[in-house]
Amino acid sequence: MRRAAMRERRPSMPCRCADGERAAAAQARARVPCFADMSVPHPLSATSYAARIAFVVELAERLHSYGTTAQRLEGAVTSVAQKLRLECEPWSNPTGLILTFSDPQRPMGDSDTTRVIRLPPGENDLYRLSETDRIAEDVMAGRLDLAAGHAALEALDRPRTRRWRAMQVFGYGLAAGAVAALLRLPWLDIGVAAVNGLMIGLLVDVSGQRPRLREALEAIAGMFAAAAVVLVANFVAPLNQNTVIIASLIVLLPGMALTNAVNELTSQHLVSGTARFAGAVTTVVKLAVGTVIGLYLADLVGLEPVVRAWRPQDGWVEWAGLAVASYAFAVLFRAHRADYPKVMAAAAGGYLISRFVGLAWGSPAGIFLAALVMTALGNAYARWGNRPGAILRVPGIILLVPGSVSLRGLLNMLQQQDVQVGQDAVLAVVNILLALIAGLIFGNLLLPSRRNL
Repeated sequence: MRRAAMRERRPSMPCRCADGERAAAAQARARVPCFADMSVPHPLSATSYAARIAFVVELAERLHSYGTTAQRLEGAVTSVAQKLRLECEPWSNPTGLILTFSDPQRPMGDSDTTRVIRLPPGENDLYRLSETDRIAEDVMAGRLDLAAGHAALEALDRPRTRRWRAMQVFGYGLAAGAVAALLRLPWLDIGVAAVNGLMIGLLVDVSGQRPRLREALEAIAGMFAAAAVVLVANFVAPLNQNTVIIASLIVLLPGMALTNAVNELTSQHLVSGTARFAGAVTTVVKLAVGTVIGLYLADLVGLEPVVRAWRPQDGWVEWAGLAVASYAFAVLFRAHRADYPKVMAAAAGGYLISRFVGLAWGSPAGIFLAALVMTALGNAYARWGNRPGAILRVPGIILLVPGSVSLRGLLNMLQQQDVQVGQDAVLAVVNILLALIAGLIFGNLLLPSRRNL
């Protein structure tokens, strides 16, 4: 009887050793969250279904607004949704998102939710993209709950200061003048391009609050740049007319959009790539139409600009222009000040690789190798630096994209009324795009990134 009583009471006796082991294991799991083992429920999966959806939707909107391409955005959203124990099917295009959610713990069809979101085309914002990535990582690691993460994302929408807006306008002028210096144009040409860039930057800033002006921005900018160049060439001194106009408009040229469009097409995101490509072509057309209108109006009033093809500058002017252009694009890509050296080094590195390899083996080979190296470096930075690879990848190819070539070809075709000139321009753009895309593809193969951004 006594042994039976002891056996009955034995299960209720505490085992300090077992409890201690369980407590230690629980503490270890809390300290080191395991993302690889998807069979272990993530702590945030216990949050309400609606809260998890709201966070993923907010994250997707941010990534879209900061210029993320379709394949990277959809990959990032899918990865976060899986860690939150959500089934998500994202669909991204340049002007919107469709996100379909379901809860795998509920019967099929009981929890299906679809969000259709209309958004303007995104613009590169490296600082906010980096902050969005950091917030998402903190939420996934348990350092922030969903409510705090959602609030942190919304806090990124704080109004821009006047100083920040002034720096953006200044960046337009710096970029225009620096590109003119890279082309070794005379000092007057560099000055005219820089002043035009400042005025266009001011126009862009004003158009941010006026939707109708925003729709016609490219045409107005092209008309203004052409008129200013004609006036200087008529009353002051001869200019490299088309080259100065293109340098003035350099920031508005859609070279990056063309590259992203073809990149999306090669990754089988056909709808997004086609829409982005159409948007880029439309931008080139609007810039060309505005420029031609400006030149035509000058001809109507009897202005006869003196045009000359002259590039007299020494080599040091080109290198100074490269340094200024690298800084200007760090400003225009809205990088954090701490990232300025990285962004500037990436922009200069891509240009230098393209230039020197191009001198040895031809321009397409230079562009291909520059794109390959900068893509691999961006992936390495994302993998080991645990930050978005776009901080290096985007500025690394900005001076390689075919925006200026496309506008120059269209302007020459319209001015000369010669289809053969247009065909040559299209062929030049295609060659640049093919070299760029090949570099991006093989760069990702050379060193794959473990992160979608």
